[in-house]
Amino acid sequence: MTERKPIEYWLSDMDGVLVHEGRPVPGAEEFVRRLAASGKPFLILTNNSIYTRRDLSARLAAAGLAVPPEAIWTSALATARFLADQRPEGSAYVIGEAGLTTALHEADFVLTDIDPDYVVLGETRTYSFSQITRAIRLIEGGARFVATNPDPIGPSPEGSLPACGAVAAMITRATGVEPYFVGKPNPLMMRTALNVVGGHSESTAMIGDRMDTDIVAGVEAGLETILVLTGVTRKDEIARFPFRPHRVVSSIADLIDLV
Repeated sequence: MTERKPIEYWLSDMDGVLVHEGRPVPGAEEFVRRLAASGKPFLILTNNSIYTRRDLSARLAAAGLAVPPEAIWTSALATARFLADQRPEGSAYVIGEAGLTTALHEADFVLTDIDPDYVVLGETRTYSFSQITRAIRLIEGGARFVATNPDPIGPSPEGSLPACGAVAAMITRATGVEPYFVGKPNPLMMRTALNVVGGHSESTAMIGDRMDTDIVAGVEAGLETILVLTGVTRKDEIARFPFRPHRVVSSIADLIDLV
């Protein structure tokens, strides 16, 4: 692989890298502490659009990880920034929760079901049939279709739950309109995160636990990619992909000395 510059900026996925089922991955607390002490800019990324930055900061604190709200970047924030760039002070019909609605309000978007510019689909704990029906009719009427992330399922203690990608597929089936997904693996998520930290691709690392989202998005954005084996992708699955990470490590604990 080509020679990389020293890592000066860090991007990291959250679930499967720093936490697993609400508990910190061994080494995560020290890694985050070392990052904060180093002064190097960093962001924790997540495709989950349910929570605001403050919500996620509090949830991480409950797991023993001191991550300030401004060091968190969600697919909801990336979606709001994308839409604000595309159509400043536009309007949207939103299916989602506080993380998404707050981000869009802060981007000066009007949330409405009356002739909106966009239908924006995010994650929610309770997808409503009436909301989905309204979204379908608005898209049929000409609203543009955007979704925060393509994840088809999400985890829960009881098992898998349908997520944004699965509901988007249902709306697409009904309307014939494909959504534009903003979150990982879209490299747009990485580029907006780079803009937030003021980083450069040649000196930025992306840590993730999934080859099909975190690592491919990092590769396409030109970042140094590091796969940890504490989440979704297993070591024996890496060779199946046509791209490869720059590094493969057992866990975040193996990266502490790189900070």
